[in-house]
Amino acid sequence: MPVKYLGWLVEIIFQDQAGKITKRRIQIKSIRSGMIKADDLLSGQPRTFEESGLLAWLPIKTWERA
Repeated sequence: MPVKYLGWLVEIIFQDQAGKITKRRIQIKSIRSGMIKADDLLSGQPRTFEESGLLAWLPIKTWERA
C-alpha cells in the first residue's frame, strides 16, 4: 500500500495468518517495514496489519470521510 494513503480512510480486504479473510474500514496512521498501523472504524480500536496480507484496498471517497 502506498504511503500516500497516510491519514486516509480505506476499505481493505485482508487475509490474516490463520487464513481468515475479512473486510474492514480503517484510517491509516503509519506504514513502516511492511506493517500498517490503523484505527478500525467499526470497533474504534487500533489495529496492525501485515502489508503482505492485503488482498485489495480502496480509498473511501472524500465526501464519506468522517
